[in-house]
Parts: sequence; structure tokens; C-alpha cells
Amino acid sequence: MEKFEINLTVNGEDYCLEVSPNRTLLRLIRDNLGLKGTNCSCERGDCGTCTVLVDGVPTKSCLMLAVEADGTDITTIEGLSEDGELNPIQQAFIDHGAAQCGFCTPAFILRGHALLQNNPDPTEEEVKEAIMGILCRCTGYRQIIDAILDATDKYPI
Repeated sequence: MEKFEINLTVNGEDYCLEVSPNRTLLRLIRDNLGLKGTNCSCERGDCGTCTVLVDGVPTKSCLMLAVEADGTDITTIEGLSEDGELNPIQQAFIDHGAAQCGFCTPAFILRGHALLQNNPDPTEEEVKEAIMGILCRCTGYRQIIDAILDATDKYPI
């Protein structure tokens, strides 16, 4: 199968990779780059646990081909902390017990981060809208919403 060369930035690091045309961004992130914080569940776009930020926009990486990511800037959960310090939204999730089993947590954190980057004072309804499309089977969403709202005074960063 023919391979295509792509250039992208992931968590501030530049990459030049050869990928097959049917390789998803999810598989590139997990398998090629070894970043396991981007979780894989349904691989159909139903659960949202594979969410990453592509040029700051929350994107289900299982639905995006790696070749479509050529020239983009991608942020995974591993890219939010700086110099060993948690991002304020990561700390808010800890403070509010918003990570039960933790499987969906990276996706919720990235969606919350993207929301707060663009809207540092969202309403509860705006938070709910921002996290739609990510399934959580443990928390009931209350702690997740509270964590995102609690992080508002620390954004934009």
C-alpha cells in the first residue's frame, strides 16, 4: 500500500511520518507516537474517548485520517501539563473527583480546556454543550461539569 509523508506537531514536538492512507489519527497517536492517554474504545465516533485537540478544536481522532492531520498542531492529554505542573483543569478534575475509572477523563479535560481557552466564563449550559458526545459510565457528569466551572478563574492560559 502506498504511504504518504505528513508533517504535524504533537504536544509541541514536530514530526515527519510516513502513513498509509487508511491510518487514523488515533492509531498514529497511540501506536506510532506511543501516547496512550488518547483512549481507544468504539473506533466509530460514538463514545468520544479518543478526543484530541487539532488546531485547538476538539476532534474525535478515530474519525480523522492521519493524512488529514498534515500541517496541524495536535494536543493530547500528555501535552497539557508543563514542566511537571498540572494544567488548572487537570487539577480541578482531581479536586472534584471527576475521574472515576479515568477512561473518559482525558477527553473531558481536553474538551473543557478548549472551551475555557475560547470562553473563560461559560455557563453551565455551555459546559454541558461542550462535553456532549463523550460518554461516561461512572460519574453522572456532575463532577465533570463542576470541575470545568471551577477552573474558569484560571483561564485563559
